[in-house]
Amino acid sequence: MFGIQFIKTQPTIHLMQFRRGRVVREGAGLSFFYYAPSSSLVAVPIASQTSDFMLELVTSDFQSVTVQGEISYRVQDPRRTAALMDFSLAPNGKAYSSEDPQRLGDRVAIQAKVVIQQAVQALDLKQALKASATIARAAQQQLSSQAEIEALGLQVLGVSILAIKPTPDIARALEAEARESNLKAADDAVYLRRMASVQNERSIRQNELDTEIAVEQKKRQIQETQMEAKAAAMRRQNELRGEQMGSDIELEQRRKDLVEGQADNTRKLAEAEAHKVSTLMQALEKADPRVVQALASAGMQPAQLIAQAFGGIAEKAERIGQLNMSPELLNSLMATATVPAMPSSRKGAA
Repeated sequence: MFGIQFIKTQPTIHLMQFRRGRVVREGAGLSFFYYAPSSSLVAVPIASQTSDFMLELVTSDFQSVTVQGEISYRVQDPRRTAALMDFSLAPNGKAYSSEDPQRLGDRVAIQAKVVIQQAVQALDLKQALKASATIARAAQQQLSSQAEIEALGLQVLGVSILAIKPTPDIARALEAEARESNLKAADDAVYLRRMASVQNERSIRQNELDTEIAVEQKKRQIQETQMEAKAAAMRRQNELRGEQMGSDIELEQRRKDLVEGQADNTRKLAEAEAHKVSTLMQALEKADPRVVQALASAGMQPAQLIAQAFGGIAEKAERIGQLNMSPELLNSLMATATVPAMPSSRKGAA
């Protein structure tokens, strides 16, 4: 009515009222009445906004990749933004009079494309596929210092790289390469496991061999000790045997010396006896036979004397015509001859 209207904005809208080219009222979340024929309203959103992008870029090894990401930003200086872009409202105060508010996100995405393209072109394909976080950090730092971003009064809150994808053919080739690499890694793991098993088995076998060698060495030491003990015992036995043989030899020598001494003594006694007999015989040869016979008869038994007498009679038997013996003499001679035999007969009977 009469051109007077009422406007109410949210706290995330920076509203500016221009009259005659000058700002008469501005702020976030304002609500007031204004005279529409003489006022211009500019509403700049100061809330954080996001802008999605999808870029087709080329790496340093001339491989095409698709970079998909998102940029979040906000208007930090609404006056700068309103000075470079048209954020004025339509006369009804409900819509924008231009398309600049929608183009703000595109302009930010274009700046991000330039920065991300430089980062991707400095990397080869494999590096670029792994460097999404690095590219995002570099893009955020460089966008904050871009002249156009500063001129628009914007603040870059963050850059996110959601995906970096190669072409389908390259993706399949990389998948095959990775698959072969993984299979090779699996084969290497199996090989290493088998090698470790062989090494462990070898170590176990080596330990067993070392144990057997140690046991054999111990047995050999025991055998050598036993052989040395036996050798020492044999040497001791030989020494004792040698000593015994020496003792036996010495004893035998003593016996030999004793026998030789006894033989020498016997020989000397025999020689002395022979000399005695010889001397006696020499003395008897010079003596009268009757004297010798009388000396021999000394100390004889009566029977021996009678036997000697009969022997003398027998020598002169040719001269004796007749010999008479009394029965008493014959009985006495027979009794004398049989008396020594009786004890032996009795002894034999016993």
